Amino acid sequence: MACARVPLDEQQVTEEDPQGKERTLPALHPARKEERYFVPYKPPPEDSSPADVEEFLEHAKFITEDLEWLLSLPHDKFWCQAVFDESLHRCLDSYLHHAPRSLDLAALPSSPAVTDMLRSIHRAVFFTFVRMATHKESKEHFITPAVFGEIIYNNFLFDIPKILDLCVLFGKGNSQLLHKMIENIFTQQPSYYSDLMEAVPTVLEVFDNILNKCGLHCEGATAAEPMKLSANKPTPMTMKEQEFVDLILYLCDSTTTIHTFLDIFPAGCPSFHEHGFLSRLASFYETAVPDLEKALRKRNFDNKSLQQDLWKRLSHSCRKMVETAHLLLHHRCLQPILEGGENMQTDAEELLQLYTSFLTEKRFLSDFDELFPVADDISLLQQALPIIDETRTSYLLQGVESAWDSVGRRRPQNQIQHQVPSASNHQGGAVGAAAFTDSFKVQDDQETEGGDDLRGAAAILDLPQKGHNGAVCSVSGAALESLLSCIKDLLPDLGEGFLLACLQEYGYNSELVINNILEDRLAPSLNKLDRAMPRPMKEELPDVMNTRSNVFDDDEFDVFRRDQVDMSRIWKGRRKGENVREMLNDKQHIADQRARYQTYETVVDEVVIEPGEHGATYNLDDYDDEYDDTYDMNQVGANDLDGDSLLNRRPFTIPQVLKQSNRREDDEKDDDEGEEETLPVNVNRDQFVQDPALLRERAEARRAAMQQRKGFRPEHSSNVVGKPKGQGQTLETMLDRRKKEANKSRVSNHNRRSMADRKRNKGMIPS
Repeated sequence: MACARVPLDEQQVTEEDPQGKERTLPALHPARKEERYFVPYKPPPEDSSPADVEEFLEHAKFITEDLEWLLSLPHDKFWCQAVFDESLHRCLDSYLHHAPRSLDLAALPSSPAVTDMLRSIHRAVFFTFVRMATHKESKEHFITPAVFGEIIYNNFLFDIPKILDLCVLFGKGNSQLLHKMIENIFTQQPSYYSDLMEAVPTVLEVFDNILNKCGLHCEGATAAEPMKLSANKPTPMTMKEQEFVDLILYLCDSTTTIHTFLDIFPAGCPSFHEHGFLSRLASFYETAVPDLEKALRKRNFDNKSLQQDLWKRLSHSCRKMVETAHLLLHHRCLQPILEGGENMQTDAEELLQLYTSFLTEKRFLSDFDELFPVADDISLLQQALPIIDETRTSYLLQGVESAWDSVGRRRPQNQIQHQVPSASNHQGGAVGAAAFTDSFKVQDDQETEGGDDLRGAAAILDLPQKGHNGAVCSVSGAALESLLSCIKDLLPDLGEGFLLACLQEYGYNSELVINNILEDRLAPSLNKLDRAMPRPMKEELPDVMNTRSNVFDDDEFDVFRRDQVDMSRIWKGRRKGENVREMLNDKQHIADQRARYQTYETVVDEVVIEPGEHGATYNLDDYDDEYDDTYDMNQVGANDLDGDSLLNRRPFTIPQVLKQSNRREDDEKDDDEGEEETLPVNVNRDQFVQDPALLRERAEARRAAMQQRKGFRPEHSSNVVGKPKGQGQTLETMLDRRKKEANKSRVSNHNRRSMADRKRNKGMIPS
């Protein structure tokens, strides 16, 4: 048995040989390998015949059972099998080679049994590679890191092509785990960095091979070798259909693999950057992509679904190339600047040089700016390094604008107004990828990285906004009318509703709509429509004034609900013809309030019923069953003091201003009667404001009473003036003067005498 707490590479085990004799062997030894044959992987059948499906399921079951048996082995047995079993290596390599990628739509399983079996194999293979990339499973089961690096490197358990395939096959949903795996592999064995450096030129040869197949050549410094003169140059239009299909598949697989690897393992970006990968990639994009799109658009395919699939793959390749360029720029230049690295100035200079080199690649720069606006990176760069030359950055931004103009496209709205991009801004280039059937869009949404992930860098079609009538329109009304009139001039028999649907389908590209209508290549959804379909009626929006809510609704000045308003009560500034004296003499408001106050003047304590009147006239005969008569027989408040507040409440008084002028005679009679009667001396009047002198006397009395209780002795008033000079002063005056002289330093302007003496002692003032 292996010893605990000892690395596997240092362990020794004792076991019996085939002859029954005990022997001591290292824990990692070929003799300890179990004799088991791992069958290679075969892809599922395409024809889906029952016999072929049954054969595949049986074959795949062997692989799944063998890998699960391998994963169940203990630590030492697993590594013996993983290192020395060649059949296991061939099985894993065959799966990496033949396993269907996410874009291989033709390789999708046709039955649930095949789907489940593929999922089981996928899971078992992934866990096998995860365990092979782990040098420490627990405290008791581990391998020395240096020895682990030598084992996986010398026995080819991992190499650069395998790592690239692992990223493509298992990257979706396992990016973090794959990152830890690859990081551990490169950390424990740095020789993989050298292998990656040697593999980058091979990756660049992929682009050269594609250009040679297309009869193209990179211009400028990025050209790897001089162009060969040949009379018969193959082109995407003249090559065979199968060669053209293989070329698109080759490009799609290569670009997806490179992007996935750099996305999962950013530490590999410097290796690609040192070989000038960015410049080569931009030049290849500018040279190959337009020709491939043109050929794909003009070639006649017998199978339309194949053409749609090729459009999707080419668009996906364009997007992955642009995203790869952004990954390299971000991890190599921009991220060290934002993190405050030591070589910020150098990285900033390199970033600006790379963007400057992109200015000649108009198509690539416009597609790159559409996905990753250059202005955003320049803004981040200026915030991190304010010393960046503005002239240089302005030149770059103007170059980006020129690139958009040169390819005949408009900049998306999200880069102008910081809003959602509009489909009308993506014209030309790979935007033709969206000019196919709805089934293409459905397939696009089912891909591994989302609906927009499989579209090209210039084929990203964002959903435009919908109006209230349900019609989708992402252009202005005038521009839409211009597009409709342009098409109607050539095709007057088509209805505006049908043309609107075509424009919406093809991103409001009138040229593409006309071309597809004339060539009868419309999408199936458009072929089902009536070509004379009229334009849908625009729904009337509800009136805002009818749905609003305001505090001034239905008042006399509500012009939104009233047809007639008294304009005599509306004026601007001072009312014309208005006199201040007349306004002050206008007592209409007093007359309006007089009737209100007169009702409080009449108080009836006793009602006298005249002969012939009935008590029902005054509601005297109504009996109230709920009346509370508890206090009717009691004299409430009869024994209270006269000064009680309840009995001396202020009687109601009508304001003087509201008294009628026609009561002057009554007032004169009251005055005459008042002269005859003598007013009482002590009238208890209700004074609204008491006499201030009386209030001061009361306050002084309270203050004196409080001082007397506390034994307060008032200060003696000092008399320092005394008698006139020559008449002598009293002792009290002399004491007050001495006290003032001694204590005058406590008040303002104090200490004058001592400071004067100080100046005199210093000799500043002659004595």
